[in-house]
Amino acid sequence: MPDWIVPLLTLTGLEVVLGLDNIVFLAILTARLPKEQQDSARRFGLLLALGSRLLLLFAISWILSLTVTAFELPTWLPGTDAARSFSWKDLILIVGGAFLIGKSTMEIHEKLEGHVHETGSAKGVVSYGSVLLQMTLLDVIFSIDSVITAVGLVKQLWVIVVAMILTVGVMLVFARPVSTFVERHPTFKMLALSFLILIGVLLVAEGFGQHIEKGYVYFAMAFSLGVELLNLRVRAQGPPVVLHEPHLPPSAS
Repeated sequence: MPDWIVPLLTLTGLEVVLGLDNIVFLAILTARLPKEQQDSARRFGLLLALGSRLLLLFAISWILSLTVTAFELPTWLPGTDAARSFSWKDLILIVGGAFLIGKSTMEIHEKLEGHVHETGSAKGVVSYGSVLLQMTLLDVIFSIDSVITAVGLVKQLWVIVVAMILTVGVMLVFARPVSTFVERHPTFKMLALSFLILIGVLLVAEGFGQHIEKGYVYFAMAFSLGVELLNLRVRAQGPPVVLHEPHLPPSAS
């Protein structure tokens, strides 16, 4: 067996798992567009994700330079030296996490409050551009850790490129089914938005130098997803059948 098979399969599987949040966020963003624009927006958004990952990969020396200290907080502020020191990568993670938290919170607010959006052709054009812009920003933020992880796991550059192309191919296949599923089940969409808030919190915490074990977070997300899938199955079976006992006439005393 060639020595590149195992790294390629491992990296592809890891990138697919890390790209699930991209698919969910993409599904939520494109749901605002007219039906005829959603498929093209999903495809274009994933191609932008591939492009951003490849550009960052070929600029890996610049990516690694983001880990150098950008500034430090004054020593009179509380906290350790590590918590007072911020790199450019930390700042990107903090801004990106805050954006993810704010965007998901607004989506939940509009979902619960029943906010009515304006309709019209001009609205669709503006929304298309804004959706692509938001996807591009999030792709860059998600790609930084993805590229650094890939370079740390695999040394062959061509293996990383192939793994990223395969990952985007898998995401292209499942983007539409995931988007359809999320839109058909409002409770699952609410759960997905909660996941995005949790991921945003992780990004902000990492930016502030607070390490949170991602394994625990992913386990909690998987457990919540399993519970919601069970709820969907129960609701699909319909309401429970209530058996009434036959009414018996009162006995004569």
